[in-house]
Amino acid sequence: MERYVCVHGHFYQPPRENPWLDEVEVQDSASPFHDWNERIAFECYRANTAARVMDEKNRIASLVNNYARISFNVGPTLLSWLERKDPETYRAILEADKESRRRYGGHGSAFAQPYNHLILPLANRRDKVTQVRWGLKDFERRFGRRPEGMWLPEAAVDTETLEILAEEGVRFTVLAPRQAQRVRRFGEKAWQDCGAAVDPTRAYRAFLPSGRSLSLFFYDGPISLAVAFEGLLKSGETFAKRILSGFSQERKHVQLVHIATDGETYGHHHRFGDMALTYALRHIEEGGHARLTNYGEFLSKHPPTWEAEIADDTSWSCAHGLERWRSDCGCKSRAGWHQAWRAPLRKALDWLRDEAAPLYEAQASGLLREPWAARDAFIDLVLDNSPKAKDEFFRRHAVRALTAPERTRALKLLELQRRLMLMYTSCGWFFDDISGLETVQVLRYAARAAEDAEELFGRPFHGELAARLEAAKSNLPERQDGRRVYEQLARGSAVTPASACAQLALTSLFEDPEPKRALYAYEAELEAFTRKGAGKTRLVTGRLRLSRRTTLEERRFVFAALHLGDHAFHGGVDDAQDEEGFRALESDLLARFDRADTTGCLLLLGRRFGEKGYDIGALFLDEQRRLISRVIEAPLSEAVSAYRQLYSHHAPVLRFLKEQGLPAPKAVNTAAELALHADLRAELEKPEPAPLRAAGLVEEAERSGVRLEAEGLSVLARDWLERLAARLSKTPDDPAAVAALSAALRALRKLPFPVDLWRTQNVLVRLLHEETDPRPVFRSVEERAARARLYAEAAELLNVRAEPLPAPPALPARVV
Repeated sequence: MERYVCVHGHFYQPPRENPWLDEVEVQDSASPFHDWNERIAFECYRANTAARVMDEKNRIASLVNNYARISFNVGPTLLSWLERKDPETYRAILEADKESRRRYGGHGSAFAQPYNHLILPLANRRDKVTQVRWGLKDFERRFGRRPEGMWLPEAAVDTETLEILAEEGVRFTVLAPRQAQRVRRFGEKAWQDCGAAVDPTRAYRAFLPSGRSLSLFFYDGPISLAVAFEGLLKSGETFAKRILSGFSQERKHVQLVHIATDGETYGHHHRFGDMALTYALRHIEEGGHARLTNYGEFLSKHPPTWEAEIADDTSWSCAHGLERWRSDCGCKSRAGWHQAWRAPLRKALDWLRDEAAPLYEAQASGLLREPWAARDAFIDLVLDNSPKAKDEFFRRHAVRALTAPERTRALKLLELQRRLMLMYTSCGWFFDDISGLETVQVLRYAARAAEDAEELFGRPFHGELAARLEAAKSNLPERQDGRRVYEQLARGSAVTPASACAQLALTSLFEDPEPKRALYAYEAELEAFTRKGAGKTRLVTGRLRLSRRTTLEERRFVFAALHLGDHAFHGGVDDAQDEEGFRALESDLLARFDRADTTGCLLLLGRRFGEKGYDIGALFLDEQRRLISRVIEAPLSEAVSAYRQLYSHHAPVLRFLKEQGLPAPKAVNTAAELALHADLRAELEKPEPAPLRAAGLVEEAERSGVRLEAEGLSVLARDWLERLAARLSKTPDDPAAVAALSAALRALRKLPFPVDLWRTQNVLVRLLHEETDPRPVFRSVEERAARARLYAEAAELLNVRAEPLPAPPALPARVV
């Protein structure tokens, strides 16, 4: 009997963007990365696009795009972030789906997910429909085809959700074994109650009250659990054997052993999990133990012959059904803490949604033919908010030709509805306290929605929402309750257009601003700008037009900023006056600055802007750190110069102490660390660093007992190698390109910290083992041998196998 294996990965991150900026702010808990999206992308998402296959000497022998071999879904909000911030990984995921279609009989391995991962059974029908339609449309736009399947957030399911999936043309979904209520063979009257004992190796059909139907798969629970939580990924071979243990000789039907876990299991939760996955799949397939497949291909070959009924209001991650997202059910990770805050949090957000709904409908009806159908179609503008896309949207949905202010109002109403869904992202309830990052994020969306609702509908929302959140008690005394968290952490992160203007004003003290540029969620256009400097003191004035990208709201501001040196920044932003008023302010400030009357400048700024003034504390954290780095650049350079002089005088002594195993004086050691770190950084920052110079500095640090720190240096070293690798990939027949890469690798191999070689290794593996034939025609055997030696040296330095791999064994025609 035929045997099939399918591994499903649910790849997802909650939306982390500041709702006022549409950008993810720095998250120090993800250090050394900027934020958690960036960190998990490095550890998991990109790793699975080129997972390493190692040879018998533990060298990289080939690369595998795991996404092309498994079944997977990637959350739409994560795909949106990858498209903007990691396009290389994004493109590899899309290409993997195309490859899987070639591999699996035209059936792509990717399938869709409701848009922002809210718990569908806890949503009203209108939100369920929009979430499913947005997820399907997002998938179509990215993958260029209709999805066959849809992953349900937390696998949370009820009959109404299945009805909506079937109505929208979804062919199947995947659930946990305990979500099967009962099953029976087609044509039989008697049901078999099963629960977690359902046979997971076959497909089932769910016949729904409406007369529609769709297929269901119930994954192998014990194996999936072992992958996620029992360390099964420590060994690829053990992983493969455990998957194969899911087959049974007692079953006489075609068997599909399939597992489902969070995709982040393969690399983020378990380091090198991507490699274990690659090994296991190769072991299964090349050993002829089973055929790899995906759900779409399996369904086309082996349609269900059994039907199943689901257990309504259940999920894969809560033993109590759906209670993890609405009550203190006991699911938690921290002992001694309660989650009684979950219920009042959901009730408060339900209140906000339900209060806004009739107001939205009433206002939108004067602008849009069918307000809720327009909301369903608004995903088109979420995916493409270009002027052309907006024109097409309003052509299809507006009641008439709208004026520019009417268009803005319609877009703001639709953006309000988007945020009213984003605030239900499931992670907000999953963890242990209402003050956690994930819950604060959903409260930020709620705060932004309440702000929009107040502006659109002219009635208060914040106060009532905060009062309702007071019932959500925190486990942390200092956080008290949901009201305090909402007011301090959610509303406290609010950003006004004036705040965005202040970012540009303060940073323009050091940088020439572009006349037109993207500024977070806005398009900024400078209408006037002047900068003057005298010693450490700088002054800027300007007038700026800001347009919000999504809603086309426009504001005009005047600004001024003064830097007195060090961290002393002063500035102000206000709505633009008439031209004469702005010119008078600018003229007065510049005249005082020219007289070196900084006190007068400060007084004028205070009088003109008052409470609308800003200092460096008003900057967003990313900009604040960037500006501080710029400010301390000069004094730091002076300090390094002094330390370099101290070190040069005492370097021989330091080397002697190192040779004798004696401790160096702290002052001299500090001087050596700063001087050598600065010198190596300066070398690596050059467009073409000198390998001998870099190697000399690394060796000097080693001889002097100085430990170079990774901060700054690791990224510069990586970038240098990747530039050389990119050059090599363009000119693989150039011996100088191979030699340059090897020289850089030799220079850096003694660094006391790891350098990210991932992209550089990928280039060499592909040149050696994957390219069709980029090699030139050699003039002689000697020339060919010389080039082979150059590649072999680079391969050794990168731990890459240089010689060709033996061909894998042919698969049997039929696996039994």
